[in-house]
Order: sequence, then C-alpha cells, then structure tokens
Amino acid sequence: MSGGMRRPDREEPGTARAEPGAEHAARPQAEHAAKPREDQGATSPANRPPGTRADRIPGSTTDRTTDTEADRTPTSPADPNGETRPGHTTAPPTDPAPETEADHTAEAPTDPATETRPDPATKSLEDQASAPTGLLDLLGVAAVLLEADGRIDMWSPQAEELFGYDRAEAVGQYAALLLLRPEHRDAAIRLFAEVMETGRGWAGAFPIRHKDGGTRVVEFRNMRLTDHLGDHYALGLATDRSTLRQVERGAALSARLVTQAPIGLAVLDPELRYVTVNPALAAMYGLPRGDHVGRRFGELLPDSAFQEVAAWMRGVLDTGVPVVNRQVVGRTAADPDDDHAWMTSLYRLEDHQGHVLGVAMVAVEVTDRYRAAQEAERAQRRLRLIARGSARIGTTLEVERTAQELADVLVPDLADMAAVDLLDSMLRTGRTDPGDGPPLFRALAVKTAYHTDAAAALVPPGRLTVYHAGHPAAQSVRSGRPVLITHLDSGEVGRVAADAEAARLLARAGVHTDMAVPLIARGQCIGVMGLARARNPLPFDADDLALACELASRAALSIDNAVLHQHTRSTAEALQRSLLPQLSPCHPGLEIAARYRPAQAIGEVGGDWYDVIPLDGDRTALAVGDVMGSGIPAAATMGRLRTATSTLADLDLDPARVLAHLDRITLGLDPYIATCVYAVHDPRLGRLEVASAGHLPPVLIPSDGSPRLLDLPTGTPLGVGSGPFESTTLDLRPGDQIVLYTDGLVETRDDPIDIRLAELVRLLSPPSPSPEETCDRLLRELRHPAGHDDVALLIACVLPLES
Repeated sequence: MSGGMRRPDREEPGTARAEPGAEHAARPQAEHAAKPREDQGATSPANRPPGTRADRIPGSTTDRTTDTEADRTPTSPADPNGETRPGHTTAPPTDPAPETEADHTAEAPTDPATETRPDPATKSLEDQASAPTGLLDLLGVAAVLLEADGRIDMWSPQAEELFGYDRAEAVGQYAALLLLRPEHRDAAIRLFAEVMETGRGWAGAFPIRHKDGGTRVVEFRNMRLTDHLGDHYALGLATDRSTLRQVERGAALSARLVTQAPIGLAVLDPELRYVTVNPALAAMYGLPRGDHVGRRFGELLPDSAFQEVAAWMRGVLDTGVPVVNRQVVGRTAADPDDDHAWMTSLYRLEDHQGHVLGVAMVAVEVTDRYRAAQEAERAQRRLRLIARGSARIGTTLEVERTAQELADVLVPDLADMAAVDLLDSMLRTGRTDPGDGPPLFRALAVKTAYHTDAAAALVPPGRLTVYHAGHPAAQSVRSGRPVLITHLDSGEVGRVAADAEAARLLARAGVHTDMAVPLIARGQCIGVMGLARARNPLPFDADDLALACELASRAALSIDNAVLHQHTRSTAEALQRSLLPQLSPCHPGLEIAARYRPAQAIGEVGGDWYDVIPLDGDRTALAVGDVMGSGIPAAATMGRLRTATSTLADLDLDPARVLAHLDRITLGLDPYIATCVYAVHDPRLGRLEVASAGHLPPVLIPSDGSPRLLDLPTGTPLGVGSGPFESTTLDLRPGDQIVLYTDGLVETRDDPIDIRLAELVRLLSPPSPSPEETCDRLLRELRHPAGHDDVALLIACVLPLES
C-alpha cells in the first residue's frame, strides 16, 4: 500500500538488497503479531489523495468506482462490518476525527516567511512568486520514508497528525505492524514488494489503523527511491481521502457553477477588477465576457446606481461582512434607456489561511418583478393607507387623540402637513350649531412630515379660530363638500392661510397644493381636515381627494363617538360625585379621610362609593362598595345602594344583617351586583364590627405593629342572593387605622392581585402621620395615571374618645 504501509511488507524486492527486506517484512510480522503496536497514524483524513489504481490493489480502499475490487477481496479492509467493497471511500469506517483533520493541518507550523510576508501590494515580484498557495497545507500531505525491509526511516510532522504517532513512536518500527490491521497486511506486503521490485509507483487508498484505534481511509502516492549507493527506499506521500475528495469536488463544482449557472456570477480582485464573469452576467450587462476581465467595475458600469455597489464591494473587502439580496436599479449598455433591477449579493473570498482573494458577486435580474411591484405599489398605496387608518384611528374614546391619529395617518403618506379642526359647538354641547355667522373651530391636531416654519402657520391644538369666508375649511363646512386646489402660486397662498403671517410662512415653505375635506358623521358635518403639500412636488389629484374623503369618513365616526362618550362620561361623573357624601369634620373617636377618583383614559365612570354614617351612642358606620358596571346606570345603582345602606344603618343592625338586607335589595336591581365592606366603630367599647360581601379585605394598621390584611369571611357579592354573611369583631386602640378601598386601587391588567395587595401593605408601613397623607400616598404610588377603573378609598384613624 502507501509508502508508510508497504515497506514492512516487502515480499518481492526489486533488487538484491530488497530480498532481505522481504524476509524481514515477513519475519517482523510474525514476531510482533502478539504485540502489534497501537494504531499508528498511517491514515489521517486530512491527507487523503484520491485513489488512482484501486483495481490493482486487493483489499485496498482506493476508489470504489469499479466492481472488480469486491471480487478480489471478499472482506474490505476498510469496512469493519465485512462489507465486500474494499475500495469504497464514501463511507469509510472512520471516526469523526477525519472531518477535523483538515483543521489540524491548517494549524500546523508554517514557514515563518509565509506568516510574516508583507501585503501583496508592497511585495516584489520575486516575493509574490515564491509565496506558498497553502493547498498542501490544506491537504496536510504526510511524507514517510521506509527502508527496504519495511522499517520507518523518516516520519514528517504531517504524518504525526495524519496517523497519530509522533516521530519517536514511529521511526524504526515496521510500518505494516504499526499502521495496519492483520487482515490488511498481506495486501499491503504485495503492493510494497511490487513497488520495490519493479520501481513502478503505486497510488490508491488503503485503510490504516490510527493510533486512537479507529480505521481511517488514507490515499497514498508510493514510489521507489534509490540513493547514490544504489540502495532502495520507499517514499510514501499520504493524505486524508475525505479532505482530498472535498477539494476535488469543490474545484469541479466551482468551475461548473461559474460557467453554467443561470444567474449572474463574477469574481473581482481586491482592486475591483474582473477576474472572471459567467455568460449569464455578461448577457445582463450587454457586454462580452472578454470585455470584463481585467477591467474595473466602475469602468463598465458608470451608472450612478452602480457606484453604490462599488462602495458595498469595498465594504465587504474591508469587513468581511457579506451583502445579501440588495436590490440595485440602474441602466446598462444592454438597455441604456430603461431601468433594470437586480438582486445582488456580495461576499469576500479568502483562502484557508484567511488571505483575501477578492469579492464574489451574485446577481439575479428581477426587472419584471420590479416593474410589477411599482405598478402594484401605486395601485395599493391607497388601500394600505385606508387599512392603516382603520387600524390606527379610533383606538380610544378620547377626542383629541382620535384627531391626532387621523393626522398621523395622513402625514407623510398623503400630505406634507395636515390639520384637524372640530366645530366648537360639537365639543361643548354634542350638537352642530354653526349659526348664522362664520363657524367657530377648535383645533384638535396638527402634523408636519418634516421640521418646517410652516408648522407655525397651522392653528395649534386647543385654540379657537374663525377662518375667513374664502378659506377652504369654511367653504367645506358650509357646503359639506370637499374643496380641492391643485395649484397655488405664491401670491395665492393667502386663500388657505388663517392670516397674513400664516400666508407668508406657507409661501416660504413652498406650499403649492391644498385640499379641505369635511368630517361628516351621522349626516352632520362636525369638522374639517386640511391637507397641503410643499416638499412633495406632485399636486393633489382626484385619486388623492377620494382617498382623503374615505379616511375622513372613517375618522369622523370615531371622533363623533369620542365626543358622545366624553359627554356621557362627564354626565356620569357629575352624577357620581353628587351622590357621594360630604364628610363631616367631626366623628367621635375617629379621624377620617376619603377619596374618589373616576376612571381615566378610555374607561368610564363606574359605581364605586364610600360612606360615613353617624349612629347613636357616638358610633360610626363605615362603608365602601363597588357596583359592577360603568356609566350612568352604574352610578344610579350606586346611589340607590348608598341610600339603602344609610337607611339600614339607622335600624341599629349588626354589619352581617345590614349586608343581608342589601343583598335582597340588590337582587331587585338586576342585572347589577356589587361588592361591599360594612363596619361599625364603637369608641366607647373600643371595638370594630365588620362584614364583607365579596369585597377585598381591609387593612388594619396597629399603632404598635405592622400592617396586615384582615382575614374576614369573604361572603358573596350583593345581588347573588346566596348569603349568609358573618360579622367579625376587632379590638381597636387609639392610633390604630383601618383602610377600606375598592379594587381600582390595587388591580392591574398585568400583575397578580396577591402581589398588588402585598404592595399595598408595604406602602402602609410605616403609616403616614395622618389619614389625609395616607390617602394621597396610596393614590400616588398604586394608581396608574391612566387608570381604567374608579377608586374609592376610606381611611379611619382611632382617636381617644373625649370625655
């Protein structure tokens, strides 16, 4: 077999000196059969040259491209499973090490001149001519020299990596015993003897036993050498076969890929000169392949669009970061009158040592797709804008925010600047009543696509204004129809300006087209939106007007709903506050503070309430409740329950019986239910009786201890009718505080209620000096500014009873 394996098996030496070698080769095998040397790296996957004469090597693993090898050797030396295809190399019985061998060889020591060579641009011609290519390093070619008797005489560093044995372990050993398994040795001996006898070299693949115990398929080139005394030696060059196959396939595939690929491929050197161009790319650019090679990229493609591509190439060369699927639109010699489009990818080419070879370009022409996309974009831009408006306009029930959402959708996709104004009567009364005079507008939202002084010409949000009779906004509101001005000279800008100073600013900004579109909801014009273009050179056209009208129609309904909600909410809040008690400054034995906060943002006013009811004997009833629901009905139900609670309190009933009566009353208020905590404080006895109907537990803050949630029988909410309720009695001393609250104080959409209750208790330790400060602190720390639920909070601090 290969040089490193055949020498110990020389049976038929080619000279008189070789005959003893054959005897020695046979003898050592017998002598060392009982103690063969551990697998000694005759085969490293990093060093496999392709087999060339496998048909001449019984039992070899050269190139299994013929069927005669299996006939010669019933059991393949390369297949520990007994497969009868000795030359097969696609699945050699190797461990994963062969796959990493190339990595080891790449890390092998190299010539210092190679490691420190200067930049190619500064090297002399001789230096560049002598620079190694690195291919042998990639293959990791090992050299082994055998004496005529099969002993290893020389062992290269690459052989150490390929076979696993270092020089001290290999030199002087019989190659066959060191590197071959017993079933492979006879075939190797015959091959070795043939080389030594005839002087003809042998090339092929052979299974060797690596030092790690695995079998590797290694490709060899073996030849006989004769020194000046006429003595023969065997030189074996070996490399891992899988690595060699990869290199072979890579070279073949690269050549075919470049010439036969239907997409454009080119390779440019570090100076961006073409090295090779495939026919597909030459056809795209309309230039012969020969006109590309040696010329710079910018010479052949001077269009400005390709200057950016050249910059990408330089960036790829500098950083190594590839450019993937970037669209390039430009004109070439093939079609100088029309734009073409290509999807272009660039990546840096390097050899295995990391030296930069150049940049590769892959281009796919997508002109048809580009033109179709342009047409589709023009057709669907308006549809996208309408869809965006539907999704983004009316997300809340706040009038100002809804108007701003409309302006945000219009700018910059349709206009460079936009303003949304509403009739002031609509905001104040919920009705459109412009009267006989000019309509009074309240500005709700403005938006510009870029920073411009023209923004100062737009009426700022919140301000009232009256437009002159000829202003497009005034005309549009009076007629209920849009007004389109396709062209405005600088002297005509006053038509669309609120005053002379605004006209000057708009003219300086270059406003040249304008439109006003009425906001019509439920058959009434409630306001107007104004649009203008300055930087965008295209005037508004009929399609733009149709699109603006569609968006205005959708937004008008959302704004009208927000106005209606705002009025309803204001009414409910006024009713809610009117139904809450006015706290008396004096309560025997108690200092009391209370707060009510209506829902914010899009939330509606709910049915949360608190009450403080004086009773006989200096006692005081404390109540906090929450009607489930919102708006005016919930507020009205709350008022009825509060009235019922006050009435029942006068009957001097214990808290549990009060809740039982309230439960029956609430059943008659279907479909409403409510939660409630009702307590009675008796300062003379120093105790508090409390009962709960499905409400969150109160917090007790002892004067000499830590705050804690009261463990009360929860009970069912009022209106369920499943009772009964239980009263709990607590002893209170001066300085103790009791905190009653509704769920709007602690509940959020993101946090578990247990965590929020724990946070409430934490904030109450230590307590604030007074109940008033405690109320403010809890609202500040626990309630989000845009709370979606009402909050009722009642805190009572026990005072010494005055005698």
